[in-house]
Parts: sequence; C-alpha cells; structure tokens
Amino acid sequence: MKFTQTLIAVAILSLAPAAFAADAVATVNGKQIKQSVYDYIAKDAASRGQKVDDQVKQAITNKLIDSELVYQEAQKLGLDKQADYVAREELSRRELLTSAYLQDFVKKNPISDADTKAAYEQYKKAYGDKEYSARHILVKTEAEAKDIIAQLGKGADFAKLAKEKSMDPGSKEKGGDLGWFSPATMVKPFSDAVAGLQKGAVSATPAQTQFGWHVIKLVDTRSAQPLPYDKVKDGLQKNLQQRNLEKMMSDLRTKAKIDISK
Repeated sequence: MKFTQTLIAVAILSLAPAAFAADAVATVNGKQIKQSVYDYIAKDAASRGQKVDDQVKQAITNKLIDSELVYQEAQKLGLDKQADYVAREELSRRELLTSAYLQDFVKKNPISDADTKAAYEQYKKAYGDKEYSARHILVKTEAEAKDIIAQLGKGADFAKLAKEKSMDPGSKEKGGDLGWFSPATMVKPFSDAVAGLQKGAVSATPAQTQFGWHVIKLVDTRSAQPLPYDKVKDGLQKNLQQRNLEKMMSDLRTKAKIDISK
C-alpha cells in the first residue's frame, strides 16, 4: 500500500512542473513569466491594429524576459520594500481597479438615443434664436475702457484701437473681431451687453467680466444656426455620461461613512 502511494506521489511530482510550465511563456532564473501576461500584451497590441506575427510575439517575449531580469535585480536590492515604492504600488493597483470599475459602469449604463435627443433640444434652447457678430476691446481697468469709449466717440477706428490696446490674444490681431457666436457661448455680462446693442453701435458703458473690462461693438445679427444633431451627438453623449459618473460618485459618498483624520 505504501509502495503504491509512493509511486503516485512521484508521478504527481514529475507531472507538476510540466503542468505548471504550460501556463508560462518563459522562465527566468526559475521564475516563470505567466502566459496570461503575455496574452494580455498581445491582445492589447492587436486591439490597436498591430499585426501580432512571429516577430512581434518574439519581441513581446524578449521584453517580458528583460523586464523580469530587472525586476529580480530590484528585489535583490530591496527596492520593493522601500516606503515610496510600496505607496506607489498601492496607488497603481488602486488606479487600475478604479479604472476597471469606471469602464464597467459606463458599459452597464449606456446613454440612450432618447436621452441624447432630449439633450440636443436643451442645447438648441440654450443656444437661443439669435447669433451675433461683434468686436471687442478687452482691458484691465474700467478707466481704460471708458477712455477707449471716449476715443471712439471722437471718431477713432475700433479695429486699430483693438490691435493697440486689447488684451485678448484670440481677437486682438483681427481688430477685436469675435466672428459669429451664440449668447450661450459667452459669459453672461458680455452676452447681456451685446444683446442690448443696436447693429453698428458701440457700448456706452464697458461690460465687466472675470477677464476684465470690455468695450463692445455689435457688427450684425442673424437667426440662430445651431450645429446639426449629428455634429454634436458625440459631445452630448460624453456630457451625459460625465453627469452619470458624477451622480454615481455623489451617491457613493452619500452612502459611505467617511472620517477624515487630518
């Protein structure tokens, strides 16, 4: 009986290394590189359009071997025990798992066409029924803005003053020209000031925003021309998905017991 058990044990021991090696793409100083790691890299390369031929397969294997050699040397030096490394390792694991959870959440909570179309209707409503073409001169102080308005009142050229004095790099060299825009795309004090002007008129008083003081000239108006649904669909879906993620985080915080010690 004991002899039979011994034979079985020897057979298992002799088979175990071969069975274990089947899940390894290579061994380095007796340490196995898992086939699953190799497969993940190959799959990722294929997903990015790379043809995983024999040359690429060999390159992946060599890269894993080189990585394992350096990994083992780092362990010999005890670098994996240093406090900074341990903290970074924990953060990396946390970020990977967090990313996996967020991807899973997005996959399980897709944005419907109905929601996207409803968001598009809201977008058109916020866009308004008018678009404006205007020029502006942006300066730091109200006094500077009032002085510019006075100069314009005496016949000074708006475009020339914009090139000389405006702080807005996007429109300065174009004589302050902002092109066509919807009020929804501008900060409210600015859009309110534009909406109150007659075609060709310059603001009698400067408009203040977080960027500074604006002297504005309304060039023209036209009926609103919001972008078609197909042009904004992807952006709307991303915005809706972001709102879902923000709500999910808010719900998690509400349910959690959080104690901040520092």
